[in-house]
Amino acid sequence: MHELSLIANLFEIMEQKAKEKNSKKITYVKLQVGVLSGAVPELLETAFNIYKKETLASEADLEIEKVPLKLKCKDCGALTIKDDLVLNCSSCGSTNLETLEGTDLYLEKMELEIEDS
Repeated sequence: MHELSLIANLFEIMEQKAKEKNSKKITYVKLQVGVLSGAVPELLETAFNIYKKETLASEADLEIEKVPLKLKCKDCGALTIKDDLVLNCSSCGSTNLETLEGTDLYLEKMELEIEDS
């Protein structure tokens, strides 16, 4: 399950950013997970919940937004949006496609609780 290593890396980034802002608590995290990112959203959520114990995000809520594939056909120019891995143009059936979105895993948003001095 490589999702655990992805989450471990995510926590390093989140804790670094929280410390830069002098925050003692991460309250909310939103990830964007592309269909072709190589990560399974359900496994990311499980890994997040396992990993967050005894961290700044121990009480954080996680939201995962699944990002569909956005493809442009190099033959007819049509745009196709897909939630599956059947990679063909919805207009002409071509497999000569350029991937525009849906391949990445992003930390889109993180909310922090800032303590007053």
